[in-house]
Amino acid sequence: MPAELRKALERDPNAPVLGNPDGNITLTEFFDYNCPYCRLMVRDVHGLILEDKELRIVFREWAVFGEGSIFAAQASLASLDQGKYWQMHSALMAIKGRAEEASVLAAAETVGLDMAKLRRDMESDRVFQHMSTSGELADHMALMGTPTFIAGNEGLFGKQSPKDLRDLVARGRKALG
Repeated sequence: MPAELRKALERDPNAPVLGNPDGNITLTEFFDYNCPYCRLMVRDVHGLILEDKELRIVFREWAVFGEGSIFAAQASLASLDQGKYWQMHSALMAIKGRAEEASVLAAAETVGLDMAKLRRDMESDRVFQHMSTSGELADHMALMGTPTFIAGNEGLFGKQSPKDLRDLVARGRKALG
């Protein structure tokens, strides 16, 4: 992977980072809040964070399932400004049915976000830049859809088992070692 692409993928200052921000390997996840397989992966991704203290996870909000997904991604990214990204991400992934404006705002209230600030921050350049960059990266790498996980020089598309994710991270560490 060219260094410039790796930097855009793993070190974008507008991308949410969980796990160890100084970890020795980055796992990037492209996802959509209306993707049923993405919703199934939340627990496994959280488990990886708890299990691997050297893992850095970058979330790429790639809203490919329509306007509800775009609204959800904007709200989730805006929650960063209130220090509640993981809580909002988890609440959005737990929505029964489609993530649409009403269900997204209900999730934001449940998380305890300042709703006026959230609405303002949803329109920020930072939010739009992240979403634009996610789309450009996905197009450039010819990603097939969500979820897509990338570590090192390899990517996996679709629902993965916890072992598949651990193995991807291990291969990434070895490739970049």
